[in-house]
Order: sequence, then C-alpha cells, then structure tokens
Amino acid sequence: MDFSLSPEIEDYRLRVRAFVEKNVLPLEKNPEVFDEHENIREDVVAQVRALAKAEGLWGFQIPKSRGGQGIGVVGMAACYEEAARSPFGPVMFNAAPPDDGNMILLEKILKTEELKQRWLQPIIDGKVRSAFAMTEPKGCGSDPSLTYTKAEKKGDKWVITGRKWFITGAEGAQHFILIARTSDDERKGLTAFLFDANQPGWRIERRIPIMGPEEHGGHCEIVFDGLEIPDECRLLNVGDGLKVTQIRLGTARLTHCMRWLGLSKRCLEEAGGYVSQRMSFGETLAQHEGVQWMLGDAAKDIHIGRLLTMNAAWKLDQGDFARTDISIAKIHVADTLHKAADTAIQLLGARGYSKDTIVEWIYRYARQARLVDGASEIHKMVLSRAYLDEGQEFFHWGV
Repeated sequence: MDFSLSPEIEDYRLRVRAFVEKNVLPLEKNPEVFDEHENIREDVVAQVRALAKAEGLWGFQIPKSRGGQGIGVVGMAACYEEAARSPFGPVMFNAAPPDDGNMILLEKILKTEELKQRWLQPIIDGKVRSAFAMTEPKGCGSDPSLTYTKAEKKGDKWVITGRKWFITGAEGAQHFILIARTSDDERKGLTAFLFDANQPGWRIERRIPIMGPEEHGGHCEIVFDGLEIPDECRLLNVGDGLKVTQIRLGTARLTHCMRWLGLSKRCLEEAGGYVSQRMSFGETLAQHEGVQWMLGDAAKDIHIGRLLTMNAAWKLDQGDFARTDISIAKIHVADTLHKAADTAIQLLGARGYSKDTIVEWIYRYARQARLVDGASEIHKMVLSRAYLDEGQEFFHWGV
C-alpha cells in the first residue's frame, strides 16, 4: 500500500489549505458572522461557497460528470483533513455532514437520471440541504432493528407514522432520507424512502439543545402523522432499509475520521504555537520535558489515526467494504480528537479554556465523536465478532 499522493491530489490538497487559510480562518475571529448556534451564518457560507466553486474546489466526493472533482476516497482523506483545519471549512466545499454522506449514498443507489436530477443534483449544487432520518427515541440508534416508525402501503403510496430524533440538519433541510419499518422480518423489515420538506404529514417537534456547537439545522425531533410517500420514492427494494444504512454509514464514518483528524491537528497547531513562545521558569514551555511528552503523545495518536484512515480509504477505492478497518479508524480517531483537544486546553491553560481560541469549541464538539454513527462500544463488538469468526485471518495482509 502506497499512501503517497498523486500530483493531482497534492495540488487539490494545497489549494484547499490555501483557501481555508485565506477565506475561512479569518471568519473564526469575527463574531458578526456567527448564528445563535455557534456556527457560521448560512448567508456567509453561501458567499464563501461561491468562491470555492469559482476556484474548482467543490464536491470532492462527487463524480466530475455531476459537477464534482471525483478524486476518490484517498483524495478525499487528504482534502477533507485540510478542509477541517477550521471546523467551518468542510461545509464551504460541500463536504460536511449530513449532506456529504447523503450525496455519496444517492449517487450510488438512485437508478435513473430523472431521480438523480430530482433528489441528488440540488444537494450537489448547494441549492438545498438534506437530512438522514433514522434514530428514534425508543431505541433505534446503534441498533437499527429497534425502529418503530411505520410505513404502511396503501395503494401506490406509503403512509408514515412515528417519531425520529437527533436528526442532524433537519431544520431547514429540503430533502430527507427516511428509514421506516415495513414488516416484522428481523433482517428485511426496514425500508428506505425519500421525501420533500414541503410534503404534509410531518413536523419538527423541537430542535434539541446539545452540549456542543451545532451543524446547520441542528439536531431535531420529528413527528410523522400521516406523511404519504409515493412508492416511486422508495430507495432500493422493500426490506432493503438496513442495506441502505450500511451503504451510507460505511464511507460516512470514514469521512468523519478525515474531518476529525483535521480538527485534531488544529488543536496541536494552536497549542504548539503557544508553548513555543510562552516562557516559564526561564525557558519556553516547549522546552519542558512534561510538555514534550504531552505534545509527542498526541502527535503520535494523530499519525496513527491518519494511517488507519488512509488504509481504509485505500481499501474503499479498491472496492473493498473495509468494515473492520473503518471501525478501527472510527474508534481510534474519535478518541484522538478528544485527546488532542484536551491536551491543547491543558497546554494553553486559561487561554484554551476561554473563547479566545477555537480549541474550546472543538473540545465541546469532540465529545460526540464517540457516539455518532455507532458508539465506540458497538464498533468494538463488531471487531470482536470479526476476530472470533476469522481467528488469525483477522490480521491478514492484503495480497
């Protein structure tokens, strides 16, 4: 496995880095561009997105035929990491969740150009936002089988009743992917659908307050009380809902890791610059052995996380599902993001705990990493089962 970047990808990476430096980092210091949820206002995002499009830095994950860059998963790993040098970078390139994962999914499974023009292309073009409605109050989260929202077939339509919550980006989203129960079959009981925000029969009950900063559209609780979805807006076959979630979450989990590595590096960047200048007992903090241990340990974990992520990205580009590789990366990088932010705050002292740097924002955001797209404990269970099934073959080399 050769993880060196092609000249084309390296060019994209450097251009993304320069764009973030020039057009995104300055926004972090301007309180006037923020909304009440500690995110960049959407009108400001639209302005920066126009600049990214003009520079050919748009939709890294999307084929060129649809207006993206088509740089593959390895290329995404390099560019997403650079984009996330600022927490507000990925959205500027249309590489932020949940749109990121939804676009990748719909590009793979929508069967006709008509459907892609209706449901996918507006998200690619940045004209609408989207959401993925799976998680439920009564259980469906890491275990999709605990889905109680029902879809009942009536003629050529499906009638939806139930409730979802913690649906990222739901407020203001236009296109929704919905997972609902269509039978009691243990493995084929779920089906996926598309619906538009303008359709009647559903509502946002509340935008759920959370500990950390929010994505655009927040994390919402949604009630369905008779939403009618035409059968033509069903994704794949009846009973393929679990398959749809697996297709979406595989790459989406890895793109989380790519972005989290960018945030982790930013934490060390902030801390490293500070300890190199801050004097203590006649020498800089960076000259103290204890500080060196802290920085070195965090840098080591970031490097390991990058190798794990790039390994999984390479396998995805080869057509491998890379399920265990993605789980390993997800566990490690989630822990690393929290560690990098915590280390940075400790080294920055009161400055790190204040809002004078972006680190406290990242620290509050980081706690969700061990929960989203499957809690770390679930991924460890997946790894345990794979090891018990495969034995020593779990550690095989790719040949």
